[in-house]
Amino acid sequence: MRTFRPLATLAAAGALLLGLTGCMAGPAATEGEYVEAGAQQVPLAELDLLDDPRSWVGGSTAVLASAAVKTLPETPQQQLPTTVTSRDLDGDTEVEVTETSRVLGLDMSGSIAATIVGLGFGDSLVGRDVSSTFQQVQDLPVVTSSGHSINSESVIALRPTLVVTDGSIGPVDVVLQLRDAGIPVVFVEAEPGIEGVGLLARQVAAAFGAAEAGEELAASLDAEIDEKIAEIAAIAPQGEERLRMMFLYLRGGSGIYYLFGSESGVDDVIRGIGGIDVASEIGWTGMQPMTDEAVIAARPDLILVMTSGLESAGGIDGLLAEKPALAQTPAGQNRRFVDMASGQILGFGPRTADVLDALARAVYAPEPLGQASSDSP
Repeated sequence: MRTFRPLATLAAAGALLLGLTGCMAGPAATEGEYVEAGAQQVPLAELDLLDDPRSWVGGSTAVLASAAVKTLPETPQQQLPTTVTSRDLDGDTEVEVTETSRVLGLDMSGSIAATIVGLGFGDSLVGRDVSSTFQQVQDLPVVTSSGHSINSESVIALRPTLVVTDGSIGPVDVVLQLRDAGIPVVFVEAEPGIEGVGLLARQVAAAFGAAEAGEELAASLDAEIDEKIAEIAAIAPQGEERLRMMFLYLRGGSGIYYLFGSESGVDDVIRGIGGIDVASEIGWTGMQPMTDEAVIAARPDLILVMTSGLESAGGIDGLLAEKPALAQTPAGQNRRFVDMASGQILGFGPRTADVLDALARAVYAPEPLGQASSDSP
């Protein structure tokens, strides 16, 4: 069973990524790729699947089927005021929530805001973080700056009655200052990965005084994810024929190259799309700077990247020229990279099943890089 990491660990990881992503505020705010509105998704089994996924040469882009987050069919019932336990760096704190008319959901991946929308409380959102790019929030003001750092002035100006976060963005001291200014701040204990999707739904719903809606959404999302993983397993190679995959975090202009391994959530994504997580296989935990030795030892057949990260490295050609070790791997030799928008690929919330679906299409029935149809959110 997966164990949940304390907030201090998430905050440390968030601080690391905060430093890594300082240059991505502009691209991430506008980046978003989707199948054209109204397009019908062909079931995975009916796609023109590759006979041998290792035979594909070139990159491909994973695109979501919809710009919107699905919501529960009925308006959830709230019981306010409610008191919830918020686990921040000071320990457990009891937070009373009396009003949810003006809410901010802030985290590294946009999962909290997406969960708020999924529960049916999207109309309460008054701002967004830079990773929340889905349809229901695209016109809201961004309250994060310099990548994923929270702009306290922007937050206070929106007069929120509730802030829900997980400690993955900050600095955390700024979030605590919001609390000290009288804004109710609820820290949820997020778990990167598939098992954390239902947990997040329950915790966010509790902050809204809507526990029943949280249980309903959690059950629905868990069922969708399980169904999608089974659908992917039916088309993916099995056993030793599975593709060896790794996730590479890139910020080429800053010379930043990180490998994500076990306990990062990436391992769940790779297993969910039928691959072997080679970073975990070689003992890589969390996120660590890429080394030539690790890449060569891992021997990936395919490398997952964020779209903006690949662009920052000069595309596939620029990346392989800058990191010759990658060119020595099967993935590098076949230029086998799958990219996806940064606000989507690691978002563990209501769109998790859709993310797995999009990645599976790019892996097992790819279109050439840049040729998949897309719309801005």
